[in-house]
Amino acid sequence: MNDSSWGAPPGAGHPGNTGHPGYWGPPGQGPASSLRAEVPPAPAGYVYEGGDAPQTRHMPNVPENSGGDQEGRDDRAAGRPPGEPPTPGAGPSGAPAVPGRRGRAAGRKRAGRDLRAAIGVGLALGATVALSLFVYKPVFVGVVVVAVVVGLWELTSRLAERKQIRVPLVPLAVGGAAMVVAGYVRGAEGAWVAMSLTVPAVLVWRMTDDPREYLRDATAGVFAAFYVPFLATFVTMMLAADDGPWRVLVFLLLTVVSDTGAYAVGWRFGRRKLAPRISPGKTREGLLGAMVFAMAAGALSVHFLIDGGAWWQGLLLGLAVAVSATLGDLGESVIKRDLGIKDMGSLLPGHGGIMDRLDSLLPTAPVVWLLLTVFTGTG
Repeated sequence: MNDSSWGAPPGAGHPGNTGHPGYWGPPGQGPASSLRAEVPPAPAGYVYEGGDAPQTRHMPNVPENSGGDQEGRDDRAAGRPPGEPPTPGAGPSGAPAVPGRRGRAAGRKRAGRDLRAAIGVGLALGATVALSLFVYKPVFVGVVVVAVVVGLWELTSRLAERKQIRVPLVPLAVGGAAMVVAGYVRGAEGAWVAMSLTVPAVLVWRMTDDPREYLRDATAGVFAAFYVPFLATFVTMMLAADDGPWRVLVFLLLTVVSDTGAYAVGWRFGRRKLAPRISPGKTREGLLGAMVFAMAAGALSVHFLIDGGAWWQGLLLGLAVAVSATLGDLGESVIKRDLGIKDMGSLLPGHGGIMDRLDSLLPTAPVVWLLLTVFTGTG
């Protein structure tokens, strides 16, 4: 998920998760200044245009003692020649200032997302998941496999582009697909066997290339195998139960509700930063909102949708989901901050890439699988 979903006060943002052209913040202040030296200069002829730039773009170089680049973008957005003063009483983009709405407008500009596209893509994804989940289980397994393979492609591509880390995609994709299918067919034992075969395949495949930086690349390959496909196997393991589609639905529902609660409460009441060095947009109030919303949804969904489930079990499940989903958000924020990118990809308009949708789902899947197994058995 993106930092804007946590509703930090205007001006908060960081290079990993915000589309606002001025996300670097004031010169010399905040985490931006500590990262600026690590960012390579923009290639010759490359112009950064803020929200309309590709979502996996490089970080811009920001002058230390001048805001001219930002001002130029504001001039272009307002339709006036660069350097011409704005109309008195107008906002930064030349539009008339509206008293009392400065914070909300700034928040929308900082998000940099196409809301209509985001809603449309979200509805399409939801319909695809629902149809495959309740019509024929193997089709949903195929959906998970596709998501895993695309997610691995995004992750390995960004590692190569930004850090020159060469992770072999072929054994990862084949092994990842095998993990997901094995988890559905053979459960945890099958997933572990597939994982134990994928890791040496990645190590051997990398041996055929230049031996320099082998240890670094091999370590990244093992991390990628665990982070994306192995965690995703817990989704298909949930699906294998008799009431599997309902378990997966509860898992998806609670994760979405947790993110929604974080956004609603954090946007309205967010003041105290949760992890400012990692993700300045997230607030403690947003985390509290995620917990309350997820616990309420958990009590209702487990009681009505899970065979043998009780409302108090749903409360505990919702609390665990809120924590794991938040950690998943922060985990991907660390990766994107280290890589110096906004999104992992641009495949989903308004959302970023597949990995930007899986960030909170992946670490939450084993948590939901484990708790539902403890509460109601394997089904």
